Amino acid sequence: MQVKQPAIDIMANKRNGTIYTGVTSDLIKRVYEHKYGDVPGFTQEHGCKFLAYYELIEDMISAIAREKQLKGGSRKRNWL
Repeated sequence: MQVKQPAIDIMANKRNGTIYTGVTSDLIKRVYEHKYGDVPGFTQEHGCKFLAYYELIEDMISAIAREKQLKGGSRKRNWL
């Protein structure tokens, strides 16, 4: 049985290109889905196949809060 580990992930299509920030309970599966386009949506349409950054978070509520924090700021501020 796999233990769920909440995480946020930032996927990119290239250096300084389009980025996607999301939250998941299975980081390895989610990165695979993004990389191989298994799930229709933003990352598939924009080719966000590269994991640029991730954080493992203690619980899903905190993971969602962190995702909102990252999405709420400017791109430059997010990476500082």
